[in-house]
Amino acid sequence: MRSGMDVRIGVIGTGVMGADHVRTLATSVRRAEVVAVSDLDQERARAAVAGLGDIRIVEKPTDLVAAEDVDAVVVASHDDTHEELVLACLDAGKPVLCEKPLTPTSDGSLRIVSAERDLGRRLVSVGFMRRYDPGYVAVKDALRQGTVDAPLMLHCVHRNAEARPNLPSSALIAGSAIHEIDVARWLFEEEITRVTVHRPRRSGRVVGETSDPLLLVMETTSGVLVDVEVFVNAQYGYDVRAELVGETGTLSVDDPAAVVLRTTRSRSTAVVQDWRDRFADAYRLELQDWVAGVAVGQQRGATAWDGYAATAVAEAGIRALETGSPSTVHLEPRPSLYHD
Repeated sequence: MRSGMDVRIGVIGTGVMGADHVRTLATSVRRAEVVAVSDLDQERARAAVAGLGDIRIVEKPTDLVAAEDVDAVVVASHDDTHEELVLACLDAGKPVLCEKPLTPTSDGSLRIVSAERDLGRRLVSVGFMRRYDPGYVAVKDALRQGTVDAPLMLHCVHRNAEARPNLPSSALIAGSAIHEIDVARWLFEEEITRVTVHRPRRSGRVVGETSDPLLLVMETTSGVLVDVEVFVNAQYGYDVRAELVGETGTLSVDDPAAVVLRTTRSRSTAVVQDWRDRFADAYRLELQDWVAGVAVGQQRGATAWDGYAATAVAEAGIRALETGSPSTVHLEPRPSLYHD
């Protein structure tokens, strides 16, 4: 990294998430300069950089990683490509922010953890942006200050308006609840040890065979219980909430931007339609912190170990979904590189 200069960034994947990252980095993040993007769909790549200045399009993502004028990489491509691309970044000695999941399997994530451990320094950050949402940060701060004394339970709601037809039921855990999995690990600073999954009556709004909604119940090392309702065909909008129950009080997270309308004999609040509206600030703050860390040679945000652990918990949840029985989370010993 060049001392005192802007961080030159390459973005791999310019779908909805990647295009948002390109735009945010180019317009709203200090010391960030997007110099290149790569996507299998060249038209989509061109659309992502339109009007944002001189950003070149690189056909092969590995060529983008190797480019001399790329200091750091954002990986927002298909989940199945994450492992290869993150390992390429480690081979090149370049910091990388990889969208969740780090990899689709815990074995793949563990290979990244092992490669980073062998390298001897942390270069991988994982895009668990809720760690930057002001509401969740406030809950974390309150926990550290002992505001509600010891935590006992965490209730979570994760609802989407509509999912694609025939979405695999496992995707409700690996694609949606994985955010709550990371939030729980981050808030309580301990691992999740066991997962149980319940299947309520299936919504009549589901198109296909998806088991929707689901209810996950997770147990942490100290005995905190975390329940997560995942409902991806809730129809009315995107709704993410959480309530932490402590010994002497509760802490709640809701949509901080919701405006309350009061009119004749009524009171109403609009509901956002997708995750980009709800977590726009969190994504921007995440990217800003990542760039600031890269500029001074520090890894910030969720680590490769966090990505591995979250995927291992999600796998336990999928086993519980398939068997109907509680499933134990299997984790390898944490390398010393990830002990702060």
